[in-house]
Formats: sequence, C-alpha cells, structure tokens
Amino acid sequence: MSDQSPIFLAHVRQDPNGQWLPHLLDDHLRGVAALAESFAATFGAGDWAKLAGLWHDLGKYRSAFQRYIRGASGYDAHIETTPGRVDHSTAGALYAIERMKGVGRILAYLIAGHHAGLPDWQSAQAPASSLAHRLRQPTLLAEALAQSPPAGILNAPLPASNPGQRDYALWIRLLFSCLVDADFLDTEQFMSPEKTGWRGQYPTLAELEPRFEAYMTVLAARADDTPVNRMRAVVLERCRNAAEQPPALFSLTVPTGGGKTLASLAFALRHARRHGKRRILYVIPYTSIIEQTADVFRSVFGDDAVLEHHSNFDSDQETPRSRLACENWDASLIVTTNVQFFESLFAARSSRTRKLHNMLDSVVILDEAQLLPPDFLTPILGAIRELNRHYGVSFVLCTATQPALASRRSFDFPFDGLDDVREIVGDAAAAVRELHVQLRRVEVTLPADLHAPISWETLAAELEIHSRALCIVDRRDDARLLHGLLPAGTVHLSGLMCGQHRAEVIATIKRRLITGELIRVVSTQLVEAGVDLDFPVVYRALAGLDSIAQAAGRCNREGRLFDLGRVVVFVPPTEPPKGHLRQARDAGRQLLLRRPPDPLAPELFTEYFQSLYWRKGMEGLDSKGIATLLKNNQRLEFSFRTAAERFQLIPETQAPVIVRYGDSERLLARLARPGDDLDRKILRQLQRYVVNIPRRIHQCLLAQGAIEERRPGVYAQVAPLYDPEIGLRIEQTANYAPDDLIV
Repeated sequence: MSDQSPIFLAHVRQDPNGQWLPHLLDDHLRGVAALAESFAATFGAGDWAKLAGLWHDLGKYRSAFQRYIRGASGYDAHIETTPGRVDHSTAGALYAIERMKGVGRILAYLIAGHHAGLPDWQSAQAPASSLAHRLRQPTLLAEALAQSPPAGILNAPLPASNPGQRDYALWIRLLFSCLVDADFLDTEQFMSPEKTGWRGQYPTLAELEPRFEAYMTVLAARADDTPVNRMRAVVLERCRNAAEQPPALFSLTVPTGGGKTLASLAFALRHARRHGKRRILYVIPYTSIIEQTADVFRSVFGDDAVLEHHSNFDSDQETPRSRLACENWDASLIVTTNVQFFESLFAARSSRTRKLHNMLDSVVILDEAQLLPPDFLTPILGAIRELNRHYGVSFVLCTATQPALASRRSFDFPFDGLDDVREIVGDAAAAVRELHVQLRRVEVTLPADLHAPISWETLAAELEIHSRALCIVDRRDDARLLHGLLPAGTVHLSGLMCGQHRAEVIATIKRRLITGELIRVVSTQLVEAGVDLDFPVVYRALAGLDSIAQAAGRCNREGRLFDLGRVVVFVPPTEPPKGHLRQARDAGRQLLLRRPPDPLAPELFTEYFQSLYWRKGMEGLDSKGIATLLKNNQRLEFSFRTAAERFQLIPETQAPVIVRYGDSERLLARLARPGDDLDRKILRQLQRYVVNIPRRIHQCLLAQGAIEERRPGVYAQVAPLYDPEIGLRIEQTANYAPDDLIV
C-alpha cells in the first residue's frame, strides 16, 4: 500500500462477478459504534460502548495491517505478505489509556479482547496474553496514529456516565457483549448481507400472548375435572394475577405435577407485556428435559416462535435463522440450559459473550431452581442480584422444593443471598402449604433405621413384587447392579446411555405406563427433574430432601390412584461419593431422623437447604474462587479469562465419547472436511450419541484402542462396549472406580 493512500480497509469481499469490494475502515468504526451505543443504551452506558466501537480497530490503520489485508485477501494481488496475523486490537487499548488514564482500562479490556476474548490484567500462566503486558507496546499505537485517523474518531467525547454502585466486572462484560455483537453484525452486514436479512424474524411477545391464551382455552376445555387439574387452574390464575406486580425477584413454589411450566410461562408473558420486557428466557438444568419443555412450547406457539439453544439440539430442526439467533439470542422466547445461561454470564470468549446484552430487560425463569449448582452458588446469586437491581431482569425461581437463598448474617456463615423474593402463589408460607395439602398424592415410608443399609438382593426381591415400580439410585454402577438382579424386561436408565437411547427408553416407559403393562425401571436421579413419569410406587435411595421430593413427583403424578401413591425411602449398601451428594444425604438424614409426620412438608425445605449450605461452608459455595477473581477494586484489575476457565458447570474431569448406537455409525461415516456446513450439521446430530465419562477412563480406553480420535477432540467408540440395555460398559476398565459412575 502506498503511504499516501487515503483508503483504509476494514474488510474486503468479492461480489458474484469476482469484483473486490472494500469495507472502509472509517465506515466500520462508525457503524460498530452506532450499534454498540444502541445496545448499551439499555443499561445507560451507550457513551462507553460508542467509544469502544470507534476505537476498537484503530490498529487497522497501521501500514502493516493494510499491507496484510490487501495482500492476504487478494485485493492487491501484487502485495506479498508473510504468514500470520497482524495485531490490530492493542492500539485502540493503548489509545484508551492515553486519552482516559487509569479509567481507560475499562475500554482497554474491551478493545484488546474483542477477538481473543476478555483478558486477565495479569496472568502467571500466560503473561503475554495479559492486558498489562499488551499495554507495554506503545509502538503499535504510534504506527496507527502516524496514518492520521479521522479526528472525529480520535477526538470523540469521553463518557459522562459511570457504573455507580454496580458490579464493575459484570458491567464490563456487558459492555464487551455490546461491542463484540456490534462488531460481528456490522462485519456480517458487509461480508454476508443475506444473513442480516435472516435475523430478527422471530414473533414478538405481543404476537405470542394471544397464541398462548388460545392454547390454554382449548387445554382447559379438554381437561378432566380432577382435583389435580382444579389446583393447576388455581396456580395458573395466581400466576396471571401476580404478573401485574412491579419487576422483582419472584418464586413459584408448586408441588411437582402442579402445572408450573405453563403457569410460569403465563406469568412471564403477562409480566413482560405489562412492564415492557424484551424477551423471556426459560432456563432448565438438564438437556434430558429441555427438549420436552421446548416441544411443549412449540405446541403452544408454533415451530417459528421458540429458539432452542443447547448441545443436544437436533440439527434437522435448525434453520439459518435459528443458527444465527443462537449466536446472540435475538429472539423473544428462548429455551436454554443452566450451562448456556450461567457460563455465558461469566464467559470471556467474544463468541460466548455476544448474547449477554440481550439477556437484559427480560424475564428469566429458572426451572428446578433447587438444582442451582452449590459449588458456584455465591457468584450465581451475585449475578442474579445485579441483573435484577440494575439491568431490568425479573427472575422466577420455579420449583417444588424452594432452596433457602435468603441472606443470613451469622458469625460463621455470612451468606449474601437473595432478599425480598415475592412468592407468586400468594403469602409464601400459607399459600405454599395450602397447595401442598391440596396436591398431596403420595405417602412417604421411611426405613426403621436410617443408618442400616438394605442389600441389593433384598431390594430386588421387594421390587419384584410390584408390577409397576420405579427405583432411583445415585450411582450408575448401583443402577447397573440392581438392574442385573431383576427379571428380564426391567428397564435401565443412566448417564451411561446416550441422549438418543435415553429418549427412546423414556418414550417406551411412558407408553407402557399408559397401556398398563408391567414396567419396572431402575434409574439414576436423571429422571427426577422434569421427566413426566407417573408410577404408583417409587423407591428412592436415601438422599437430600429435595431429591426425595423430586422422586415423589414421579409417583401418582396425575392423582388418578384410588389411594395415595407409595414412596419408599431405603438406605443403599453403598455410600454416596464425597462432595455434594454425600453432604445432601447427610443433611436429609439429619432432618428425617426427627421422623416428621410429613417428610415433604414445604416448611422443611428451608431448614434442609440451610443445613446443606452450612455443611458446604462459604468456601464451598464458591469452590473456584470466582468472586475473588472478579471483585471490585479501584485499580480495575480483574481476571476475566481465569474466571471464565474456572466457571465450568460441567467438570473438565469428564470427556465425551460418541457411542455405537442407532444412527451414529452412519453419521460418523459421513463426516466431511472440517469447516463444511454438512460437517457442522453432522457433528450437531452426533451430540445425541455422546456419553461423558471420567477423563482418566477416557484416556485408558484410548490407550487400549477401545475408542479412537476421528477428528481433533472427536472420539468414537470402536470396541463393542455399548450394551442395548445398560449403555456404555466401562466397569471393567483398569481405572474404573465407583465414584466415577454418578448420574
């Protein structure tokens, strides 16, 4: 490039005729600034986002970058370039410091990380990637300024707003989201204008509400006049009435089977319309139940209305519109997982954080709220408080077993939780108790001695008496062992079965329950949250009180039995693994030793969860130290990248294997070249055939040749290890240990 050339390029593309088209750098900076400003206006920080947009690509004015883009793209074919990329993000970060001094670090984080992700201020593991290190390269800014960028960009007014009493780290991540989404969208509009036309095509909440009301009218007309359905109607009406209340933190405490899914959606729709919220996010703990909920929503609203975002989503249902909307959640109704929602809130990668600004000014329903992961409870509750107080988000904690999340200020347990939570069904204690009594469908039987285990053989003989029974245990190997002691035809469910296998088995269980066939099921706790099964008898290994209540929700669910259903608690011959499951078991047993008349009485759950959290201790509720890494400080020194790496709800101790089941072998054979659209689609389809196993067992199977790497990071079963009843058999692996087989 000639030093005198007035044309600075941000991107280039070819039109259908092979003509090179330039995306001028000045236009790109102003376009990103305008978009980012509009996004951040939602939380009063548009001036910060605008400046980040204007300065984010100042490094592209450098002669080295202009030579690179012209040569590498073919725009100027005569220019020769050396392989590799040219740093174009550090210059803008340096300029923010030059213009704004110490407070310029806020913009420096955004600008330096807009491609590589938010950096740590200092990093012992990767010092060269830290923001402090990158700000020691003043020549990068000097080279950019030597090309005389427009004065209107360089001399733009400095921000007048400030974060006030907000959490700085979250505020910066939200600004980062505005910048990177604006950068992606402005670049996309130039590079792939057809994609821009696919965005923003989802129905609005105003269009969805009448569809919901029409569906509920038909549903009510068809419903049998049963006590359960009458109480579901009461819950629905209370949700509609409570929606008129001002935005806040809400709880919806309804016994399992009380119609929480549709009732909470009724609340969210009316609350959003009444208070001008932009979207509804329905957040679910497990992929094993998210498809069930999304299917319900599609039956209500139609296939065009629901954005389903999770790892097991069937790519056959994916469209160009839904694929793009998953990038930044630009839809009105989103069904997603705890993993997607919370890991995105604490993410550092630009692709993962794009959606954050679209979470704001919304209604978020946290389904099965008792399953908020205790190891990350402190940072999660901190984020919920911030989003509610400062960013217009109304949360609904939806569960039959409400966790004890109110703040407590004891000397040994200074728990900073959620205060002023409003119970949707009415006066919290009285209304919840009323619903519990009205919807009581089971009787719980406790063992005579809560410390004396029953043998698997004795338990199997007891289960064999029943023609329809469900038994829930905590360990995968317990489920396998007990299943082997029961007659042929007994059904097994555990996480050693891939998602497709589990879905087919659950469908079979439901069919046999409807037809009245003999059906005995041995399962891990994966059936306890949201899987709509209805057995007359349920056995549950001694566990946390919330798990026992969730197991009871699979018993006499519709209240059709002449008498109460039976829930039998037993002490298994194996101990739960150390950690959360054992702590939950101990807290549950301590409470049950008092022999309460009704072990599922709602007032017991506050005491149970308080005991559980106390057992974990304050350090146990933030086991990875996330709050410390992101704590407010005057020097604005945060560890964004380290916090994101540590905030992993699915432990990195697990590794995926694609198993030989159903269509998986055909799909593996069709894997195309990396990067092809077909390749991406097949990999998404293969998610349904994945089983996660402990990494050390994974390595052992790889060394034995039982699995092989088909693609970098893509491992597939080779040896005949997959059983059509049990799933992946790894109990004979050399590195196998009982604690490896949980869920």
